[in-house]
Amino acid sequence: MLYGRGTEQDRIRRMLVRAGAGDGDGAGGASGALVIHGEAGMGKTALLEYARGLAGPGRVLRTVGIESEMELAFGGLHQLLWPVASLLERLPRPQAAALSAAFGVSGEAVRDRFALGTAVLAILSQAAGGGPLLCVVDDSQWLDRASLDALVFAARRLHREGVVMLFAVRDGVPGGHIGGLPQLLLRGLDSAAVDALLTDRVVALSPYAREQIVEQAQGNPLALLELPASLTAEQRGGQLNPVALPAGLSSPSSRIQEAFQAQIRRLPDATRAMLLVAAADDSGDLDLVLRASARFGAALEDLEPAEDATLVLLSEHTLAFRHPLIRSATYQDAALARRLAAHRALADALTGDRGAGQHADRRAWHLAAATTGADEAVAAEMVGVAERAGGRQGTASASAAYERAAQLTADPAARAQLLAAAAITSAEAGQFHRTAALTDHINALALDPRMLADLARVRAIVELDRGSPGRAARILLECADRIGQCADLAPVLTEAVQSAQSSGDRRLLADVAARLPDSPQYAMARAMTGPLDAVREPAPGPGPGPGPGPRAAELPHAGHGDGEGEDGFAERILAGVHGLLFADHRAALDTAAACVRDCRTQDVVGWLHTSLHLLAEARLSLGLHEEARAAAEEGLAVAGQFGRRHRETYLRATLATLAALQGDHERCTGLGEAALEHADAHGIGLAAAHALRALGLLDLGAGDAGSALARLEAARDRAGHPVLTAFLLPDLVEAAVRAGQVERAAHAVAVMTRWAGAAQQPAAWALARRCQALTSSGAGAGEHFTAALRLHEEGTAQPFERARTELLYGEWLRRERRRSDARGRLRSALETFEGLGARAWASRARTELQACGETLDPAGRRDELLDRLSPQEREVVRLAATGATNRQIAARLFLSPRTVGHHLYRAFPKLGVTTRNDLPLLLDRDR
Repeated sequence: MLYGRGTEQDRIRRMLVRAGAGDGDGAGGASGALVIHGEAGMGKTALLEYARGLAGPGRVLRTVGIESEMELAFGGLHQLLWPVASLLERLPRPQAAALSAAFGVSGEAVRDRFALGTAVLAILSQAAGGGPLLCVVDDSQWLDRASLDALVFAARRLHREGVVMLFAVRDGVPGGHIGGLPQLLLRGLDSAAVDALLTDRVVALSPYAREQIVEQAQGNPLALLELPASLTAEQRGGQLNPVALPAGLSSPSSRIQEAFQAQIRRLPDATRAMLLVAAADDSGDLDLVLRASARFGAALEDLEPAEDATLVLLSEHTLAFRHPLIRSATYQDAALARRLAAHRALADALTGDRGAGQHADRRAWHLAAATTGADEAVAAEMVGVAERAGGRQGTASASAAYERAAQLTADPAARAQLLAAAAITSAEAGQFHRTAALTDHINALALDPRMLADLARVRAIVELDRGSPGRAARILLECADRIGQCADLAPVLTEAVQSAQSSGDRRLLADVAARLPDSPQYAMARAMTGPLDAVREPAPGPGPGPGPGPRAAELPHAGHGDGEGEDGFAERILAGVHGLLFADHRAALDTAAACVRDCRTQDVVGWLHTSLHLLAEARLSLGLHEEARAAAEEGLAVAGQFGRRHRETYLRATLATLAALQGDHERCTGLGEAALEHADAHGIGLAAAHALRALGLLDLGAGDAGSALARLEAARDRAGHPVLTAFLLPDLVEAAVRAGQVERAAHAVAVMTRWAGAAQQPAAWALARRCQALTSSGAGAGEHFTAALRLHEEGTAQPFERARTELLYGEWLRRERRRSDARGRLRSALETFEGLGARAWASRARTELQACGETLDPAGRRDELLDRLSPQEREVVRLAATGATNRQIAARLFLSPRTVGHHLYRAFPKLGVTTRNDLPLLLDRDR
């Protein structure tokens, strides 16, 4: 019976009821996830047991985090899913292969972390069947990181599978927080619940003893049960002195642990020895505990006193502690020599045939735990553990193993290399606090150039997300100065360019430019950091010429993955950014799409959020607004999952820009201001510029030219370099002209003209000529407008920018009293804006048409069918229209096939279709 947890029980009950309530559409009931957290003893495990009782036999999968095994990659996932491993054959081959690799069955590496997360979601969906299926994860703070990442990845994407996932997390444990899921905090019981619990469950206490227990327990239900058990009969009767109960400021959890230790100390020595062995490993394998305990002269019957005291629960093959604090109390109460001996005994028990295969890592960890000084043999075994864990994408486990190997070696150079490896893999796992701590202990002088370069890049990543891009760039420049001209210099300088650009610090960009070698390999980097006039002198005429350097898509690795992991990704991203900055938008799109694809197939997770951001920006530049939103939202989710705050800021700015184009004031303002706040706090000048541009664009679309101009000028100042401002200068020029302050546009027009000359792309010249038109008068303005429209036709299609030019030209034609000509331009602009969902801009075009004397029937506007769908439904429909199956769509969007089916079931009536065969024609018509 649970006391004082009625509200919490009701919440869990409702989740399970909804999960079991399918709606006849082929999907299961509503899935859900919940993180139950609080201090030790608050009843988290009891709530999980309550949920298990409601779900019933055969409908529950369970795993428990074990502190001593949290470095064993995928151990928790294996424990949870092994009962349904037979369902692997029903999964698509890549997903089945990913799970088989994680379980260590196939011997292969997990090459795609996202395929693994999708596989977890898919197998849970299969296991649910008619549902509901309950998955409980107890002591999540001690689950190995690889398992937790995969499970949380799946939990965040639950929808209509009939699956409920409950995570129990102890507060106050480093790394225990689980973000992105609904939270339920367990607080202390109220006085009524405390009285009921003590009355029903605790032997008679004197009023004084009861008062002391209540004061010490602070509403912690386990403390209310265990503190009285630690007292003698005389103490329960009231014979308490001031130190009979732990006093002072210690936490309830420590008082509970002390109560458990008091119980354990009363047990026979042999029993305590067996409990210590079980606590040192606690795999739940009773046979292993018995074999290891035999070294201390203990046998099965010696567990009876612990079983009688309900400290442990035994079955034919398993041993489990009744509560995690009992395990912790047992281990912490033992002397160091006894703990070392327990780990040595477990290592010996795992030696031989049982330890040669799947137990090799556990054996190595026990050896390491039993070793106090340097031991090169054990250090080598830990390196093997790290390499195996890294191969299965257990990067957190790999990092811990490298660090332990460093502690076990006496060679200073080897120690530096191993600590560097630990830092690099911890960064890959998103453990930036730990990465920063590790780098402080590394002797960089002992590293070879490649390792030094890798370490510098990792330190820069940490600095990007915890500090500022300016300091990240300085870290990389210091490394470049140390390693000199070598093969590892290129990625260091490439990332220094991007960090310096992100800072918006022109002086820092100049420092980077000064270090760039004068070779074709660095042509793009020089173009992005040096003066615009140094890239290429402006062409004499308005037309485009040859580009300033190699196109992004022509660089090595830009089209196809080469299987070399992260090699070349920094350069490829730089090439894509170069394409965006110099108006080669199609090349940027090709590069970004290839990077995203290779991130998925090669499991280069660290670059996925950046690649998705590049893809979103490339799609945005080409007027592919829905596709851009899908990429940005996925990128934001990935960045959030791995704690990449720097990239989250940019992605929020991108989404704010898309909201501004739609005239969604609330969403644009919320995203833009959140991005701006973080950017300003961390010196991310370029992200601040993008956020301010989004807010300025919102004002411009709404007709508030004065506010738009102020925001856009602030954005220009934050960007810090002319080439980085080109994306917002057309907006600034328009805002200045509309605000009646043409003189404030003059400098922007001059920069746009120089930029177009450097870019030598029709799209760039089209924008420059539009800016020139806005600041000209008479026939000259008309010539600039017609030239701009011609250049829009010659270059890569940018429907939104072309429509803006047509709108501005139409407005000019109306002012020139050429209403018939104006109407044609304005109708074309209106149609494009409506097709793109750019409502504010469509409203402007509609107003201008009415001013030209044209009567518009609002009911006759083209029905924008896709606007009726949610963003997730739109993406599912878009992929279904290409002929992709539900399984293929599920793998692409990290959903379950059942959820995909549910989205289509909901979308069809909104679109007025009955089958997916109708979708291709519908989408063509809607475009």
